Amino acid sequence: MSDFPRYEYVKLADAIAADIASGKLPKGAALPGERAMTDLHGVSIGTVRRAIVELRRRELVATLPAKGTYVIGTPEAAIDTSDEDRPT
Repeated sequence: MSDFPRYEYVKLADAIAADIASGKLPKGAALPGERAMTDLHGVSIGTVRRAIVELRRRELVATLPAKGTYVIGTPEAAIDTSDEDRPT
């Protein structure tokens, strides 16, 4: 891993991915709402939204409009530590 700091949204996505991998958030579980996640993790709503986009990119969650975001996958290596496709 590089010495560059990771973005907050990646840290949040990694934390949620770790909860998915550990079974704390099983397949089919709903993630807390965006506003609840801002309070829970002490980050901005923009950070929460970018983290959810990252989790969708990793195919771990799916968002249903007006319904919420749900866990859909549990890959072997849920935490993405690669620096590929990250802005410098």
